[in-house]
Amino acid sequence: MRIDLLTLFPEMVACVLRSSILGRAAEPRADGGPPPVGYHVTDIRDFTADKHGKVDKPPYGGGPGMVIQAQPVWDAVQHVEGQDATPPERILMTPGGEPLRQPLVEELAAHPRLLLIAGHYEGMDQRVIDRLAPRRVSIGDYVLTGGELPALALIDAVVRLLPGVLGNEASAERESFASGQGGGLDHAHYTRPPEWMGMAVPEVLRSGDHAAVEAWRRADAERRTREQRPDLREGGGEATP
Repeated sequence: MRIDLLTLFPEMVACVLRSSILGRAAEPRADGGPPPVGYHVTDIRDFTADKHGKVDKPPYGGGPGMVIQAQPVWDAVQHVEGQDATPPERILMTPGGEPLRQPLVEELAAHPRLLLIAGHYEGMDQRVIDRLAPRRVSIGDYVLTGGELPALALIDAVVRLLPGVLGNEASAERESFASGQGGGLDHAHYTRPPEWMGMAVPEVLRSGDHAAVEAWRRADAERRTREQRPDLREGGGEATP
């Protein structure tokens, strides 16, 4: 998969994309094959005609804040899309978008290329949004200073589903909200020691009976879903932001 990210602050995202699982996902595989994902971060400021590198102007009609101009964003998108023949799924991170839920993450993970646009300030000129017609995605009903953190959240959620990224492919299938969990929460997890501060690991998990362990995990996942997120069952298995 190729992931393009357009931002005014590339330094905000570069260190995250180089770290941990996200960083390893972009490295060549041990067998010499291509990495599961390639990241391409583009600075929108590189496409402004302003000699000082500014891309924002005061909003028409007055009011606080600044608005990103349409032309730099448009030119950046055209430049980036011309670097690869694969048409991208354009995504704008915005509070007014569809909630980022696991079914959407799984859908996006099936695309060969994503192009994420991270706005800033008071947003960007509506005309370039209308012209580009991107898919609008939100990570929750709150407002952040920019779209970089939401874009990273989407990237992290998507990349970990790509083949070869996680050490155990079954991990992603058994987690909270995954289709393998019926859209519910994951079961509780335990590790050594068997007793800690007077609390013991459930005996069934140490029994060696794989069928009993699996039954316990299914029951515990359902119990946790009912107690902690009953809306997942009432709403037909979809999480709310």
